Amino acid sequence: MTKKSIKIQLATGLEARPVAVLVQVASQYDSVVYIEAEGKKVNAKSIMGMMSLGMDSGEEITVIADGVDEADAVKSIEKYLSGQE
Repeated sequence: MTKKSIKIQLATGLEARPVAVLVQVASQYDSVVYIEAEGKKVNAKSIMGMMSLGMDSGEEITVIADGVDEADAVKSIEKYLSGQE
């Protein structure tokens, strides 16, 4: 299992379109991927779960991945949330 705290650096935070892209990024991997924030843990491959977080730019989340490609999944999500993709 890989766990990493990441600061959201997207200008709009996690609104509808950025959430959809994040779900697409997470869905590319076979690993189980969760996002944990403010005491909630949701499946990063679930658009409804991700929308329920309503995170803003500058807030911190924890990405948890477990599976064969967990390190790559966490790296890709970190790259996206830091505005590098």
